[in-house]
Amino acid sequence: MGLGGCIILIAAGAILTFATDWEMEGINLDLTGVILMIVGLIGLAVFGSVARRRRVMMPHSTQVIDVHGQHRRDGYDDGL
Repeated sequence: MGLGGCIILIAAGAILTFATDWEMEGINLDLTGVILMIVGLIGLAVFGSVARRRRVMMPHSTQVIDVHGQHRRDGYDDGL
């Protein structure tokens, strides 16, 4: 689940918990909203830890070693 999905879960849970006064038989909408908000927060935490782990810094420059010796300036090699 991405960042957008987590935010949508939190928003939907908050709407169900705080902005509605519906009564459904067999379903507690307040508890359902709280569960959605908790799942969204857990998703945000997991997304943040995975995104932090992906930020591995690689060196920007690499050293090139010429194993064939000198090349001519016109682009052609002498022996190959």
